[in-house]
Amino acid sequence: MALHKGPEKQEQRPMSVNPFFGEANPVGGMTEAPPTHRLPDSPLPPQTAYQLVHDELMLDGNSRLNLATFVTTWMEPQAGVLMGECRDKNMIDKDEYPRTAELERRCVAMLADLWNAPDPSAAVGCSTTGSSEACMLAGMALKRRWAKRNADRYPGARPNLVMGVNVQVCWDKFCNFWEVEPRLVPMEGDRYHLDPQAAAELCDENTIGVVGILGSTFDGSYEPIADLCAALDALQERTGLDVPVHVDGASGGMVAPFLDPDLVWDFRLPRVTSINTSGHKYGLVYPGVGWALWRDTESLPEELVFRVNYLGGDMPTFALNFSRPGAQVVAQYYTFLRLGREGYQAVQQTTRDVATGLSARVAELGDFRLLTRGDQLPVFAFTTADDVKAYDVFDVSRRLREHGWLVPAYTFPPNREDLSVIRVVCRNGFSADLAELFLEDLNRLLPQLRRQPHPLTQDKEKATGFHH
Repeated sequence: MALHKGPEKQEQRPMSVNPFFGEANPVGGMTEAPPTHRLPDSPLPPQTAYQLVHDELMLDGNSRLNLATFVTTWMEPQAGVLMGECRDKNMIDKDEYPRTAELERRCVAMLADLWNAPDPSAAVGCSTTGSSEACMLAGMALKRRWAKRNADRYPGARPNLVMGVNVQVCWDKFCNFWEVEPRLVPMEGDRYHLDPQAAAELCDENTIGVVGILGSTFDGSYEPIADLCAALDALQERTGLDVPVHVDGASGGMVAPFLDPDLVWDFRLPRVTSINTSGHKYGLVYPGVGWALWRDTESLPEELVFRVNYLGGDMPTFALNFSRPGAQVVAQYYTFLRLGREGYQAVQQTTRDVATGLSARVAELGDFRLLTRGDQLPVFAFTTADDVKAYDVFDVSRRLREHGWLVPAYTFPPNREDLSVIRVVCRNGFSADLAELFLEDLNRLLPQLRRQPHPLTQDKEKATGFHH
């Protein structure tokens, strides 16, 4: 969540109210326009308040045209009805809402089966507000297990976590908030994610775990989880160090099981102790819901699970917050029930087909070079060709925004800060027809961009946001 400062003094203006909205107020009537940065003195009629908020929100971008976000922007009306019926239920109050709790338990069991847990009934897990919270919980479990194994040295020794420099920002937050040293494997050349051997070489007796990303947010590529585990197996043979792996499957955890069933990345690898995913990404649910699963009860230290009775009953909970609506969990169960394996496979395959088809068409334009094609995550990244000097990816992003398309341009992290790319995220709802419209708009812009004397975007940091 962004931090917001108070408004500048000159910005503290009243709202402008259309006379059509000014219906009679039963509580004394509306005598002045409501302020924007302090509570109004008196109530407004509900329709007036609604219209004021509705009109201001019209200035937001169109979520269906947002090719920056991984987050689901379309669900069936029936899912919306279910979510509306459950928005007043506090997910944490399992004694009061036992059926909602049961649907959460079923979702965990379904994911344990989907991710090939050796004994799905022994796997443990929970819903979260998203993958960021799920990663925090998984990181906490890794740190606590390491601390218990090294009780004679901790807290004197500082724990570290090994991961690629391409990890999502939530892992930087985890290391900062929980005082863990991040050990980052940099990008090198055309390798845009973690190298297994380089990761193993960064591990020592203070390493709480290694994070592998199934679907890098920078370019959509899968990290080689099986090779990572093999490198750590070899490390253990040489040194005795037993380093667990957490798989951040925020996106790929709901793609690979359906489109790449032979890819071994999950609990089939004994070294993988925990996995997270975002239900609100390729799990096809509106934000915000995520999932964190552990291989077995030994992987999740019991002391991290709290039990409280002041909502009634004995309620185990493992979460960073306490109150959360049950609507998204219910929507996740609805989607699992509605689609099943065949339905998910069809939806994700269609999305991948759109991504690979669109990336191929972009490459055919001649002005761009593909980094990825969308054949892993339905996500692809591209940059300008070497002979393009008149414009850069920031100019392309800026001009596409004028047509309503929200497409991020950004620089890569160390050691490839020299590389600036555009990333296109294809989601359910971004159809082949919309992809065709996107391509037409991109093609229409190129003659103007080619006539520029030089790239026009000076401040690359502010040119466009990088949205995960």
